[in-house]
Amino acid sequence: MRIAIVGAGKLGLKVINALVGGDHAITVFDVNESVLNKIGQQYDVMTVAGNAKQISLLKERGIGNFDFLIACTDSDEQNIVVAAFAKKLGCSKVIARVRDPEHMNQMDFIMETMNIDHIVNPDLSITKEIYKYLVEKYTLTNGIFSSGKVSLVQFKVQKYKKLVGLSMVEVSKVLPNMLVVAISRNGKIIIPHGKTVIDDHDTLYLIGEKSEIVELHKKVHEKGKYTNLQKAMIIGGGKTGFYLAGKLAEFGIAVKLIEKSKERCYYLSTHLDDVMVLHGDATDTTLLEEENLDEMDAFVAATGFDEENLLLALIAKQRGVEDVISKVSHQSYKDLIEKMGIDMALNPLDIVASTILRYIQGSKKIIASLLIQGQAEIMEIIASNDMKLANVPLKDVDLPDGVLIAAIHRGQQVIIPNGDTKILEDDKVTIFCLLTDIGELEKLFTAKKAFL
Repeated sequence: MRIAIVGAGKLGLKVINALVGGDHAITVFDVNESVLNKIGQQYDVMTVAGNAKQISLLKERGIGNFDFLIACTDSDEQNIVVAAFAKKLGCSKVIARVRDPEHMNQMDFIMETMNIDHIVNPDLSITKEIYKYLVEKYTLTNGIFSSGKVSLVQFKVQKYKKLVGLSMVEVSKVLPNMLVVAISRNGKIIIPHGKTVIDDHDTLYLIGEKSEIVELHKKVHEKGKYTNLQKAMIIGGGKTGFYLAGKLAEFGIAVKLIEKSKERCYYLSTHLDDVMVLHGDATDTTLLEEENLDEMDAFVAATGFDEENLLLALIAKQRGVEDVISKVSHQSYKDLIEKMGIDMALNPLDIVASTILRYIQGSKKIIASLLIQGQAEIMEIIASNDMKLANVPLKDVDLPDGVLIAAIHRGQQVIIPNGDTKILEDDKVTIFCLLTDIGELEKLFTAKKAFL
């Protein structure tokens, strides 16, 4: 496919990295020539220096023949205008990044009026994942993913203690027809491999045939446990803090929102109902103590600074807050996060890049997908003969560490695969993938190269 990406910032680079290994001709537009030069040296893409709002530039580059345009500059208005112009000039599908809450309140009208096919919002995406973790886990009563005869269940290993200390090979002997596809450990999702050993504080994700998973679920389901979320503290009144405070307050949770900027505090207090907005610096532990951090059921660090978020999350965890979540945009911190022991660390760029990829693929390959704790994705694809992962023993497929083939639906048969298993045409394949590896996974979906 021919894909145009307007804006070579963090999100643009994330999408480029994910798409570049596929069968796509990518053109990148940006006003910064030095940034484009670096991209041109690193990736096999076409670069165009200039403002994509200029219709002449879009026409010159033949935007009418493109399959997709993704507008992801730092300006909502520019993204909306560029997407609208590209659509008018004949681009098949256009996607715009829009972040401002004022725009999000009238998103449907904007999409209809400007003829934009899809809008993505990193702040709203991360808010939804935090909300699902904090609120919906308190009300879920069933397994989290089912399709046909395949189901997936999530539970704390303490509910099935005989698994503690076992490697994945040993787990397969205790639960022979199931597979541990992911482990949540100290705020980080891990894709396990043969020698991975289960710790006593892990949360496990197991997949298997539906009837067997249902029976396991009866043993491990924590009845009535999730009923006590009453107080939450959010640090940072930016767009993520704003969206999250509103959703939690609407659910009936008592929310305290701490923000450094007095001007921003005024905006928050006039646009949020039933939220206590406090002006102050949350790195001042005296303030946190005065606002009863110890009494909070949940703590979310959502400032614009990763280091500050991690520091605050660590303080909250040390003070005994049960659910501690941090917004973290830099991949370099992922190992540090695991050692800190916070409950959940989310990268908004990973989440929104995954959303964009799923939209681009449409119904051609992905027939279902679900984000897991905002860090991994479980998806189902229909295999075709030309995919790189088809008709080859899985042990011979160069799978990234963050990708796991979890189950294969073949007719009425459910297969929990091993190294000798081959994926055949029309198989419905369940795949678990860390969002950081979605680019590598895309390459496995591409057609095999023919040698003449």
